Amino acid sequence: MTVTMEQLIQHEYFHFLLILIGFFIIAQVVHFILVNYVRKLAARTKTDIDDLILKLLTKPIYIFIIFTGLYFALKSLSQLEPYFTYINGIYFVGTVLLMALIVADILRILLSLWLRTQKQYEKMPKLLSNVAAILVYLIAILMILDHFHIEITPLVAAYGLGGLAVALALQNTLSNVFAGIHIVSDRPINFGDYIHVEGGVSGFVEDIGWRSTRIRTLPNTLVIIPNSKLAESIITNYSLPVLEMSAVIQCGVDYGSDLEKVERVTIDVAKQIQETIPGAKRDFQPFIRYHTFDESNINFSIILRVEEPAAKYIVTHEFIKALKKRYAEEGIEISWPIVKIQHIK
Repeated sequence: MTVTMEQLIQHEYFHFLLILIGFFIIAQVVHFILVNYVRKLAARTKTDIDDLILKLLTKPIYIFIIFTGLYFALKSLSQLEPYFTYINGIYFVGTVLLMALIVADILRILLSLWLRTQKQYEKMPKLLSNVAAILVYLIAILMILDHFHIEITPLVAAYGLGGLAVALALQNTLSNVFAGIHIVSDRPINFGDYIHVEGGVSGFVEDIGWRSTRIRTLPNTLVIIPNSKLAESIITNYSLPVLEMSAVIQCGVDYGSDLEKVERVTIDVAKQIQETIPGAKRDFQPFIRYHTFDESNINFSIILRVEEPAAKYIVTHEFIKALKKRYAEEGIEISWPIVKIQHIK
């Protein structure tokens, strides 16, 4: 049987296909405009916030238009009328989740840019963005439950015992999560800080995640510490209150040494190190302090200054070499313990 053009236009499946094609064309046109014109306009502005947000929105907008087209196309089929309630529900859930994804990503970008402008927060880790994203998704879930007229209170009561069992099973995980939130809010450490954790671990804070904190040591290995353990440990943060720190080197000289000369020579070597070695604080005036009459030496501390914790090792290394060489030239002796054994006849 031949189908006329009028019959084809009145056919539901033709409308279904026409709606899909129409929305697909709209999605392509909108995507083309956003990529080729709107992005160029955003690139001319002084701030990069609009560039980041526009780049973030391009793909979700394209998906949303296609998704909406599919929704209206399905609604045009009378055969699916008994399932319209389910189709409406799926469309609502998909739209809310897509909007939540967009809002969470926009908040992440805005929060990241805001943290850069706040000196006291500029080193905050990704955990803050994750917390903001979870709040957005939680609101989205509540909206979906409200749309389907699902009461939250009976759910909480019904699954309270099960939730308690799950909480007990995940006790360690939840402990690490709350410890991570505590570390971020209290800020004993920040991203990039050089710290020493009780037990011997030292390094730079790479990230504070939900379960653990990653510390990169100077040998470039990664140490992963559970947040609950880190929160209970004694932490020495060498990056607070400022990044620069003292490099204290212990030394000792023979009892027969001229202490005035030792002080003068030692400070002279220390000044040369401060002025020539990369990482040393150039305008710092090094000094020494005698503190102990030892068995073989008069011991003292030499205090130098470095710009950041990692520089302490190279500065100490170069100083010890230079001081040993200079002491040899000046006739200053670093003695060592001598044990005399007397033979009894």
